[in-house]
Amino acid sequence: MPKVKTNSSAKKRFKVTGTGEITFQKAFKRHILTKKSKKRKRNLRKAGIVGPANKDFVQRLLRLK
Repeated sequence: MPKVKTNSSAKKRFKVTGTGEITFQKAFKRHILTKKSKKRKRNLRKAGIVGPANKDFVQRLLRLK
């Protein structure tokens, strides 16, 4: 039986916390930042948490399930 590989792009994009939640970095903070408000940019710094609708799919990509 061959080994089942973890999805390489997913392992770079997601991290699993100690409590089992899956976090990711939010989009839209790479360039064209002058027109975005300070509040919006500040909130984009925080890590996002994968919601229940996508959690099973991301766990499958990471081979956690």
